[in-house]
Amino acid sequence: MKILLTNDDGIRAPGIIALHKALSGLGELVVFAPETVQSATSHGITYSTPLMTQIVQVTDDMSGIAVDGRPADCVKLAMRALWEEQFGEGSKPDLTISGMNSGSNVGINIIYSGTVAAAIESAFLGVPSIAVSLHLSNRAKTCYDRAAEIARVVIDKVLENKLESSEVININVPTCETPDRKMPEIKVVDMNAGGDLGFYDKRVAPDGRVYFWAAGDGMSFAHTSEGSDVEALKQGYATVTPLDYVLTHTSRMELWRDRVQS
Repeated sequence: MKILLTNDDGIRAPGIIALHKALSGLGELVVFAPETVQSATSHGITYSTPLMTQIVQVTDDMSGIAVDGRPADCVKLAMRALWEEQFGEGSKPDLTISGMNSGSNVGINIIYSGTVAAAIESAFLGVPSIAVSLHLSNRAKTCYDRAAEIARVVIDKVLENKLESSEVININVPTCETPDRKMPEIKVVDMNAGGDLGFYDKRVAPDGRVYFWAAGDGMSFAHTSEGSDVEALKQGYATVTPLDYVLTHTSRMELWRDRVQS
């Protein structure tokens, strides 16, 4: 199995390095990831500037192609050009894994997430995908290697079943701050739909101009639904959420046909 590994924190981020290590033996890992941090870039892609690429030796065991673009760019470029250059005409990955993101992607943060966007781009192009994110409490204490081991267990569980070509699975690993962190229970949950309670700090620059800095912990929402990904992650579960990128509001279709077609 050939696996495209990407992320949104950049090719040198600790999360992707740890996940690359933990995924050893699952298949042939091929890394196409952003050159720089692209957090919260959602599903943006690059049209007006070139996508510069370079081969990067990240660690002794991990190398890949760094793309000066967004996460969705990395997947699109890999599947539309670079993959065939490496593996031959008509070839494509068997699976895309995006992550491990430094920070959870639950609730409506899924919409903002570059990590999830990379996974969705893969599904757009006919390759099933898994997005992996890690809930952080104290970044300095985070044990990425153990978190990635936990993610691998969840990924293996997901892959016990055949994924459809357009399928996207969103995994979130709970806070992990010790190398002996117990394997959490896995829970399949809905995406929480409450608006986030992020805010902006108002500050003044030395030259007198006013600016604002986005703030908040990313886990505060207007409401948290029972049984949702937000609730389950806060309770310490590893969460699994199947995602659908089709935005048609099907239950409103007949209503709008009656309104505008009659």
